[in-house]
Amino acid sequence: MEFSEILVIAMFVTFIAFLFTGIPIAYVLGGVGVIFGAVGYFSDEYLGTMSGLDLNALGIVVSRIFSLMENWVLVALPMFIFMGLMLDKSGVAERMMMAMQELFGRVRGGLGITVTLIGIILAASTGIIGASVVLLGLLSIPAMMKQNYSKTFATGIVCSAGCLGILIPPSIMLVIMADQLALSVGDLFTAAVFPGLLLGFVYLIYILGLSWFKPDVAPLAQDRRPLTFTVIWEVIRAILPPIILIVAVLGSIFGGVATPTEASGVGALGATLLALYNRKLNRKVFHEVLMSSYKTTAYIFSIFIGATLFSLVLRELGGDEFISAALTGLPFGDYGVLIVILVIVFLLGFLLDWIEITLIVLPLLAPVIGELNFDLGTGTGLEQPVLVWFVMLIAVTLQTSFLTPPVGFALFYLKGVCPPEIKLTDIYKGVVPFIMLQLLGLGLLVAYPELALWLPNQIYGK
Repeated sequence: MEFSEILVIAMFVTFIAFLFTGIPIAYVLGGVGVIFGAVGYFSDEYLGTMSGLDLNALGIVVSRIFSLMENWVLVALPMFIFMGLMLDKSGVAERMMMAMQELFGRVRGGLGITVTLIGIILAASTGIIGASVVLLGLLSIPAMMKQNYSKTFATGIVCSAGCLGILIPPSIMLVIMADQLALSVGDLFTAAVFPGLLLGFVYLIYILGLSWFKPDVAPLAQDRRPLTFTVIWEVIRAILPPIILIVAVLGSIFGGVATPTEASGVGALGATLLALYNRKLNRKVFHEVLMSSYKTTAYIFSIFIGATLFSLVLRELGGDEFISAALTGLPFGDYGVLIVILVIVFLLGFLLDWIEITLIVLPLLAPVIGELNFDLGTGTGLEQPVLVWFVMLIAVTLQTSFLTPPVGFALFYLKGVCPPEIKLTDIYKGVVPFIMLQLLGLGLLVAYPELALWLPNQIYGK
């Protein structure tokens, strides 16, 4: 084994070891990059090794960081974050919850269906996981407990529905993935529509099925109002504003009227107008949303900077060639290698957040896919259909990173707003079936790539 390969392995081991120290991930990424950059340089300079690191290679970091900050696509990040946080304060979700609960109150598992449908609508209009999970938890958990829902069933529904925003566009994860792999944000947004809706549909089928076969997990509400035109009209009035916002943002992107960056500005303005329309906007709320947007954006960009340093040193050490050779050398065939990659990403989700996986692991794995042969059919208008399909597979796999302990952030977001009688173990048990459903959705996407590629083909097909 060459010296550079030893450094690559040691770099990954050191990174994982530092994760358990509690040091912020941005400092871990940047610090490990600096340490191994220095080790590679001085070992080459004084010990005659061949790591491939020199001052010119290390100097590229500065230009990379400057180009990162000048990236026009990434301007969409703070705008979409602002949009999601403002919608969290706008009162839209509360109105939808009250109206849709009346509509589905006479269906067994109706409250769970309501939460999932609102999660889908919030996902297509916010994309902020923390805000969605907390909001759905605050609105629905007390109502579910009052209706004697199973604790595990209720918490699983809220966590899974709140996490749909990381996949359903406009997703900030897809914006970052597009930037890392030099793909079109519009291509990824259109490709993610059906996989995201598929997961939501699978959740709904599971909720209905379990509620039917095990009535004690989701008892019917006792104070059900009759279904009248008034109830239906309340539902329409509640969901119409976010639907208009979704059409304005995604419709402008899919129709080629606006770039994702421009559409993010439309979304931020639209969310502000919705808050103003619902009389939820004041100086305090606006200040809170701005500060939260600043902090979230700073957190993401600090990881960007650390990951840029880490990945550059890793690549200069030959890490991408090392990983590519290790994976393509497996005797499993093309689909076997793909499954190994997805299993690795799934397991990494237990330890890392989606941001670290997207910034570090995804750029290393994508070239491997380019060396494999997948027959996805003909007639697509996408320039890189295999890569778009692969990104969708990774995105669905990363859905699980929000639900898998110990780093599953959705679990802790929900625990922070749950009543005291709901324990963390209840939440852990509740999300297990939904993790299985996510893996089922992933399997369907592997077997039927057209689930991701059909819509882009219809929009961009030649």
